[in-house]
Amino acid sequence: IRRLLQDEAAAFVIDEASNGAEAMNRIRAGDYQLVLLDLNLPGRSGLEWLKAMQSERPRLPVIVLSMFQAEQYAVTALRAGARGYVSKDMDCDQLLGAIRAVLRGGAYVPPEVAAQVVVALGDGHARPPHFSLTHRELQVLLGIVRGQSLTAIGDDLLLSVKTVSTYRTRVLSKLQLGSNAELVSYAIRHGLTV
Repeated sequence: IRRLLQDEAAAFVIDEASNGAEAMNRIRAGDYQLVLLDLNLPGRSGLEWLKAMQSERPRLPVIVLSMFQAEQYAVTALRAGARGYVSKDMDCDQLLGAIRAVLRGGAYVPPEVAAQVVVALGDGHARPPHFSLTHRELQVLLGIVRGQSLTAIGDDLLLSVKTVSTYRTRVLSKLQLGSNAELVSYAIRHGLTV
């Protein structure tokens, strides 16, 4: 992405960090106009780092960058304070358009999910139940859908098995499901597989 932006937008001065803590240190020390933040970070999730960035620099716009389905994560990211959401497989022109829109003070979501985002951020009517999941609950759901054990999910998220089990219970309750098999079926029906 860095190379893509350098090749296409000479006006951008680009910096990068390998993890959330390094990014926070750079944000504290520098004067940045925009952050592209990956959701999939080791340890704390990108959304947790987003909240920390918002606390430190509330006016610094953040665009969340992710490989996950925009239909769910765009809403989660915007609720957490992001000004935009882009998919990692987005073409260069769309990415540059998103960056320019946010730098002008606007927001950006992929056009194909804009209507769904409006509905999801609305009054809550006609929304699928998974839109009520927190980011961590959604991470646990996706781990289960991928066939990971609770232990493996905990290792990936740096959580105890007991904590992962609690998240699983919350997910099942919010979605009104009774088992992992029902959860997988629900995820497939709603396009929540990665």
